[in-house]
Amino acid sequence: MSTETISFSAADLERFVVQVFESQGFSSEDASQSASVLLESDLRGIDSHGVARLSGYVRLIKNGRINPKPKITITKSKGVNFTVDADGAIGLVSAPWAMKEVEQRTQEMGAGFAAIGNSNHFGIAGYHAMKALNFNAMGIAMTNASPLVSVSGGKERLLGTNPIAVAIPANQQKPFVLDMATSTAANGKLQIASRKEEEIPIGWTLDKDGLDSKNPNILKDQGSLLPLGSMDDMGKHKGYGLSSWVDIFSGVLSGANFGPWVPPFVAFLDPLENLPGKGLGHFVGAWAVDGFMEYEEFTNRMDQWIVRFKESTPLVAGKPVMVHGEPEMKMVAERKKEGIPVHIKVVEDLEALGKSLSITL
Repeated sequence: MSTETISFSAADLERFVVQVFESQGFSSEDASQSASVLLESDLRGIDSHGVARLSGYVRLIKNGRINPKPKITITKSKGVNFTVDADGAIGLVSAPWAMKEVEQRTQEMGAGFAAIGNSNHFGIAGYHAMKALNFNAMGIAMTNASPLVSVSGGKERLLGTNPIAVAIPANQQKPFVLDMATSTAANGKLQIASRKEEEIPIGWTLDKDGLDSKNPNILKDQGSLLPLGSMDDMGKHKGYGLSSWVDIFSGVLSGANFGPWVPPFVAFLDPLENLPGKGLGHFVGAWAVDGFMEYEEFTNRMDQWIVRFKESTPLVAGKPVMVHGEPEMKMVAERKKEGIPVHIKVVEDLEALGKSLSITL
């Protein structure tokens, strides 16, 4: 079992990531924006979507699948709704770009929603949903992803892990932030288990014959992830339905690819031909709280909601109930103080990437 890590300060990692993106032709603004998303992921303890993804982004840039100098445009607009053509941008840039327009419409009209097409992997969904907290709104973000998930009644890989994130402000309490994959486990968790040379739990994946597997590398051998719920008698159809909703809003609605045609981020799959759209897609948006009640009244009520749940009787003594977003906020405080632990295999990957670009980690 390999569990060795090396700690880095957020500032040192961010500096390295910015330099790597700039070396690939990103503007300093876009490089900084991209690094911000990755570092937020690592600070929040979502190690699968932070700097561990950097070499994958560089691979896609070199393969011509990510445009380092995109001209992002709005192609259709009606009221609070609009569609964005990301021009092949990395999603770490296109989703924040769209959220700026969402903010403007939310302040003017009470809400704003963007379907983003012709884009690429956008990191953690929670980062984009939380942008709405800066303008006293509730945020939502979702994206389709590499087709690695089978569906109810089938074993063909048709959907991605297709995450959904929602961010809701509070007053004295920390905001409520739900950030979840619609599969039982995100692909990144398999990658983490593979680095640690650990087996994965039954219920996360199937092999190519539709049988349960504990192999964290099973996806490379035509296996599939399972929708949230895992088994048909445990609500698998609900995860399938949630993932389908994300795919339709992110892919069908935006003009991007959808279902099995979504261009994969993983290196072991090649993009299909005769695609129905461009790139992959996201959906982001926000609702102004004061469109429903006064902001202070709502956030005080949210405090009451959060405190009541946190004060509920725990299942195990000494392990209090937490609400969504609380574990990540605790992790942010810890990692800002102690540093970000990066698995040795990721460090080696980053060092090799840096060496190839004459950038020191």
